[in-house]
Amino acid sequence: MINIRYDFKRNKMVYFLMIPVLAYFIIFSYIPMAGIVMGFQQFTPRGGIFGSPWVGLKHFRDFFSSIYFIRLLRNTFLLSLYDLLWGFPVPIILALLLNEVKNKSFKKTIQTISYLPYFISLVIICGIVADFTASDGVITELVTSLGGKRENLLGQARYFRSIYIGSNIWQSAGFSSIIYLAALSSVDQEIYDAAIVDGAGRLRQTWHITLPGIASTIIILLIVRVGTMFAVGSEKIILLYSPATYETADIISSFVYRKGLQEFNYGYSTAVNLFNSLINTTFLLITNKISKTYSETSLF
Repeated sequence: MINIRYDFKRNKMVYFLMIPVLAYFIIFSYIPMAGIVMGFQQFTPRGGIFGSPWVGLKHFRDFFSSIYFIRLLRNTFLLSLYDLLWGFPVPIILALLLNEVKNKSFKKTIQTISYLPYFISLVIICGIVADFTASDGVITELVTSLGGKRENLLGQARYFRSIYIGSNIWQSAGFSSIIYLAALSSVDQEIYDAAIVDGAGRLRQTWHITLPGIASTIIILLIVRVGTMFAVGSEKIILLYSPATYETADIISSFVYRKGLQEFNYGYSTAVNLFNSLINTTFLLITNKISKTYSETSLF
């Protein structure tokens, strides 16, 4: 059994460095969990958690029977699925391509250009997207030149998912590739030398050496990504969508925002958000179990 007092004396600085991290999660993650009780109340700021009337599962029943339930689930799932299918492989491909570049100056230039969108304010990013997809925007001009109809693309429900996913990839692919580039640096170069001696080309080296070398990193990030499939952030959606695109753009988190902060229905919005969190947890556990069953890599 570990002697806590002895370990503390030996690693005193490590424990002190851990205090801010623990404080952060306690203050911003664990204490707010007490607010879950609002999902079972007709919450009012005047009554507070202890004075608001208890309604049990009423908010959940109302949500499950509402006309928005299926639409919100569908939109949240499809946006997350498309973002996973199209957005997850791009950083891996970008990292593999950058790993093949031998000219350091050119490599750093490409990395800098690809990283920049990640550090731009989300409000500015959405403003750029709105301008480029306006009826006289750059992307609209390109679509028109290819035979498409001149219209405000962002105001059309059928284009919203493509615009959202495309802008997500542009914004985050470069920064996300950093993890894979770090993983690539740990692959033993002697294996590549042996493969070259055996006559393996670049594609065979990538398939049989590079990808297996970073497979554990890919699996871990995939588990995390699938586990947060229903945790689509509301900020970008709210900045891009409009009532005209609700049919394909409205998701659970944006619905929670409207119900909680615009209609002041705090109990109902808390119940919907709790339901969303339960779905995320379920996805995370299932994905982790599958990964643990078929490979040696898992989160826990």
